[in-house]
Amino acid sequence: MKVALVLFDGVQALDVAGPLDVFAEANTHLPPDQRYEVSLVGREAGIVTASNGMQIIVPVGYLDALATDTQYDLLLIAGGPQLPDWEPPAEFLAWLRKQARGAARFGSVCNGAFVLGHAGLLDGQQVTTHWSDAGRLAKTFPRASVQPDKIFMRDGRLFTSAGVSAGIDLCLTLVAEDFGHEHAVRVAKRLVVYIQREGGQSQYSPYIAATKEDAPIIGKVHRYVTDHIGDALSIEQLANAVSVSRRTFSRLFARHAKVTPSAYVEQVRVDTARTLLETSDAPLKTVAFKCGFHSATHMRMIFSRRLNVTPKQYRERFRGNVEIEAPHEARVHVIERAMQEELAEAA
Repeated sequence: MKVALVLFDGVQALDVAGPLDVFAEANTHLPPDQRYEVSLVGREAGIVTASNGMQIIVPVGYLDALATDTQYDLLLIAGGPQLPDWEPPAEFLAWLRKQARGAARFGSVCNGAFVLGHAGLLDGQQVTTHWSDAGRLAKTFPRASVQPDKIFMRDGRLFTSAGVSAGIDLCLTLVAEDFGHEHAVRVAKRLVVYIQREGGQSQYSPYIAATKEDAPIIGKVHRYVTDHIGDALSIEQLANAVSVSRRTFSRLFARHAKVTPSAYVEQVRVDTARTLLETSDAPLKTVAFKCGFHSATHMRMIFSRRLNVTPKQYRERFRGNVEIEAPHEARVHVIERAMQEELAEAA
């Protein structure tokens, strides 16, 4: 199977290394005639410098592939910090469209989706990208349906993934599709990664406090909610906090925050709980009480809906002083402890 991994100057090194390692490891368990033949393709053959300074030798330029009429079975565009600002040349986009038409599958790692968008390959498709670029991708390519919380997505022949290491998740999915789930699990174990990560990108993205700095009403509401996080907050209280009527508050808040006041308060509660789960050993009941949830069960329900992980799973993933165990034992113990402790907290 011929695979093209397309990259440019300033590429994210892990967007290249992650897929390469997945395919290379998969090849060790495959007969020669079934292996992935991966080619690094650039604007031209030569050396590409990644965003971290690593230099990558690229043996094939897309013009070389165009001249030899090479058709790839799988085409992936790697991402990089500068890619959202790059306007690809028309000749390259024409080659990309031709390759996408002939490929069994095509897609992107991280914000490589912007390149696909410039080629018109995201129109009418459900796609994802790195959480920090999702809003801009949706604005730049309004005909695409951007799903900002997904780790990776498939829409027909199109595969897109979230940032950086999510390219590994994407390629493991491709391996599973090509050679079965067990083969993909074997690769994942060898690379010491999850075959499928729990939750979405929300658990990795910054807190809501880092946004809306240009809207004074949002800042005032955020400060009030944070100061009274353990209270049952009403719209009237929030309106009084910014010295406007309830009607005016609802109109202004909807304009600037793009969510309802209750949804915003809920997100602040979640963010505050995230901080406590990361930085303290407080029981889940205590965290729930301090953050204004009705109970640990209520907090778990909100976490599951918003982050697709439970509070216990979140703490296990992001708490700094976790014990180091053998990979298989660690996963079993994490699951057992999560179930036991959350049941105890809910009792």
